[in-house]
Amino acid sequence: MKKILKLAYLCAAFVLFASCENNEEVSTTGELVIDLTGLEELGSDFVYEGWLIVDGNPVSTGTFTSVIFPQTYTVNNSDLNSASTFVLSIEPAIDSDPAPAATKLLAGDFSGNSANVTSTGIVADFSTSWGKYILATPTDDDDSNEASGVWFLDNSSGSAEVGLGLPTLTDGWKYEGWVVLNGTPVSTGTFTDPATADDNASTSPYKGLTSDGPAFPGEDYVMGSAAGVDFPTDLKDATIVISVEPYPDNSAAPFTLKPLAHVIPVDAMNHSVLTMGTGPLVELTGTVSR
Repeated sequence: MKKILKLAYLCAAFVLFASCENNEEVSTTGELVIDLTGLEELGSDFVYEGWLIVDGNPVSTGTFTSVIFPQTYTVNNSDLNSASTFVLSIEPAIDSDPAPAATKLLAGDFSGNSANVTSTGIVADFSTSWGKYILATPTDDDDSNEASGVWFLDNSSGSAEVGLGLPTLTDGWKYEGWVVLNGTPVSTGTFTDPATADDNASTSPYKGLTSDGPAFPGEDYVMGSAAGVDFPTDLKDATIVISVEPYPDNSAAPFTLKPLAHVIPVDAMNHSVLTMGTGPLVELTGTVSR
């Protein structure tokens, strides 16, 4: 009888132990905390998406549209602990491709449980960028409206030369020039090479009818209107900006990266070279913790 009772107690203890052990399951997920500065909201058709690089392969950490940080995401522990790098990309909101898009914005390698991420290196390094431009309207025959056009070139040698010292962008990005009129940025066109005309050289609704202008980025505002301003106009005292834009880009506003900017002096002389300064934001940064 004692042996039977002892065996019963042992069986009950084993059942209790097994039950407790099953209730203390080991978690298979962990938290990834993203804290970024300088990001702005995207157009309605695009989202940001985070990626962990695990054994050379991208693993999504989720998409987001809010630019209020920090943000926390639940990620598989194995991927979280094995990740070597974090990358942030811009993706279509409706996206059938499971791989990251070419438009990658931030990246950084993990050191222990954190990674410092930056746009420098994955978009481009704008720390040594420079810019020059002139006021002129070469697309028409009217010499009275020369202050209504801006061209990113340097004519100080007597012939037109490249006016923008900008790095080559990675895939998924383009440069875009802007003139701010009545507080509204109006595009001068997009381009990838400062030594060639911008993409809308032949199709701009604002240029004159004589020619497309020189083979450099720029714009003549001599026809039509924008931002409540009828063209031609006087661009002096307006702000000009060079931004870096996602491609494709569905937003009419400049993207957050703006490596060059300048307020056109009120006493600026037409056809004379003006020098741009550093823009309001040349690098995006942040931290990612696991």
